[in-house]
Amino acid sequence: MAVFSPSIEKLIESFERLPSIGHKTAVRLAFHMLNSSEEETNEFVSSILNAKKNLKYCTKCYNISDTDPCPICANPKREQSIICVVEDVKDIIAMERTHEFKGVYHVLHGSISPMNGIGPDDIKIKELLSRLMDGQVKEVILATNPRVEGEATAMYLAKLVKPLGIRVTRIAHGIPVGGDLEYTDEVTLMKALEGRREI
Repeated sequence: MAVFSPSIEKLIESFERLPSIGHKTAVRLAFHMLNSSEEETNEFVSSILNAKKNLKYCTKCYNISDTDPCPICANPKREQSIICVVEDVKDIIAMERTHEFKGVYHVLHGSISPMNGIGPDDIKIKELLSRLMDGQVKEVILATNPRVEGEATAMYLAKLVKPLGIRVTRIAHGIPVGGDLEYTDEVTLMKALEGRREI
């Protein structure tokens, strides 16, 4: 026997399709929307529709933006000769929170994963290589995720980029600040040792 009416069940199911949203959270979100004023609900729906309609990929770095080129690529204060390669648009947000990186980005929109049928032609590798052909880029920072797929993608890219005479670096991986050695896995410890630096 259904607990909620079909309309509410459909709304809950819609929220459950969102990443990291379980059933309880979906129920809370659904009832929050139902308890919102019509004006708030319309504003919420409108913001989703406007984002879907107005956002586009930057033709230079493949970030999502209202403008092309995106604000980062169009910013004359950004160092165009350093490109940080990331897997996803959300990774740009993480990098920008540091306020340390002053270069530009290239979003691959995925990583090489033969198990999932994703090869080099399925992500934005060709587009990256075409950006490197103008001779302006001095360094490519590989900031793919420290998973098997991210590591494989970084190694593949390094093999393609190094012959072009461009410096290729990889972001360091290791023990998080506040972490304990005894609870750190072997791969993380190995990466921390590899990425050690003189102080």
